[in-house]
Amino acid sequence: MSRPLQFLSGDEGTAMHARAPAPSPDLSARIDAAIARAIDEKRIVGAVVLVARDGETVYRRAMGLADRELNVPMREDTLFRLASVSKLFVSVAAMVLISQGRLSLDAPVTTWLPEFRPTLPDGSAATITIRHLFTHTAGLGYGFLEPEDGPYHRVGVSDGMDRAEISLHENLRRLASVPLLFTPGTAWLYSLSIDVLGAIVSAAFGGSLPVAIGALLARPLGLADTGFVVPDPARLAAAYADDSPAPRRMSEPDRIPMLEGLADIVMDPSRAFDPEAFPSGGAGMIGRADETLRLLEALRKGGEPLLPTALVCEMGRVQTGEVAVAGWPGWGYGLGFSVLKDAAAAGTSESPGTWRWGGAYGHSWFVDRARKLSVVAFTNTALEGMSGGGRFPQEICRAIYGG
Repeated sequence: MSRPLQFLSGDEGTAMHARAPAPSPDLSARIDAAIARAIDEKRIVGAVVLVARDGETVYRRAMGLADRELNVPMREDTLFRLASVSKLFVSVAAMVLISQGRLSLDAPVTTWLPEFRPTLPDGSAATITIRHLFTHTAGLGYGFLEPEDGPYHRVGVSDGMDRAEISLHENLRRLASVPLLFTPGTAWLYSLSIDVLGAIVSAAFGGSLPVAIGALLARPLGLADTGFVVPDPARLAAAYADDSPAPRRMSEPDRIPMLEGLADIVMDPSRAFDPEAFPSGGAGMIGRADETLRLLEALRKGGEPLLPTALVCEMGRVQTGEVAVAGWPGWGYGLGFSVLKDAAAAGTSESPGTWRWGGAYGHSWFVDRARKLSVVAFTNTALEGMSGGGRFPQEICRAIYGG
C-alpha cells in the first residue's frame, strides 16, 4: 500500500488542501542523500531533480557535474538530450491537434501518410491507427530490440539517436518496407511509432515537426529551450555511459548494451549539434528539466492552456487492456506514457493511475495525480538514470514517498 508523502502534515495526508505545504527538511534531506549517494558511488555524474506538489515546487536541486572532464557543475538550467522524453512532447502536440479536430485517434495513419503501408508477415494489408501509434501497439519495433542482423538493421532503419544522414521521410520508407511484428492492437512493443506520429503531426499541422512543436507547445507554455536544436551549446550536459569504476564519457557514436542477445542502442551525442539530423519524434529533442516539469504540471492540473481536461484524462487512461507491457509489471500504457495499474505488482509507492516514463540518456519523470505530485529527475548518465534502466529513478521515488 502506498505511504503518504512525509512532507504532508496533519490532515493533509488524507484530504488534499488547495494550499501547498512548505518544503519539508526531511524530504529535502532524503532526496539530497539519494542523489549524493548515486554520485559518490559513481553511478551517475550529475543530476537535476525537481518535485512539484499541488502547483508549488517543493524541491529543486542540481548536483554533481554537467561535464566531468571540464569540471562544469550541473545547474538547474543545464540542457539535456531528452531521448524518449521527446515522446511526451510529441504525444501532447498530437493531442493538441486532436483537440482542434485536425487529427483523429481512430483514423488510419494513411489519412496523413498515404505511403506508410507496412504489411503483415504474410504480405496482407494491415490498418494502423493513430491510437496504435500512441500506445506502441502498431506492430512496429526498435532496432535495439532485435538481433544485430534483424530486419531493421538490414534495411538501415534509424532508431533516432544515431547520426544517420537520411531524412525522416526516408527513415519511414525503410521502416514501412519491413513486415509488422504483429497485427496492430494485439500486442505491445516499445517502438518507433512516435517517430511516425511526429511525421503525422508535421503533416496535419502543415509544417516541420520542430515548427509544430514550437507553435503547439513551446510558445503557449513559454518553453524557451525545448526543441530539436541546441539553443546554447555551452549549457548542454556531456553524455556518459554506465561503466566501472565510473561512468565513461560517450564516444561519438557509441554503442550501449541494453538487453542480452539483442543489438546495442546506437547513440551519438554529436547528433544534438547537427541541424541536418532528421527530427526524431521519439528521441530527438533537447530540453531543460524545469520546462519538462512545466508541461507535466499543465497536464496534471487539467491541460490548460493546451488541452481540455477530457483529453488529458484520455491520455492517462490505460489503453492497452490486458495486453502486457513488456518489462513493466503492474503497468499499462496510455496515450504517450505508461500508466500504473497495480502498485504492488510494480513494487512502487506511487498511486494507481500514476503516469511515468523516461529517456535513455538518463532521465525519468512521473506524475501522481492522486497526490498532486509531479517529479522530473534528469541525469547525464545512461542507462542508470533512466526509468527501467538503473537504480536511481527508484531511489528518488522512495526518497519522495519516504520509504
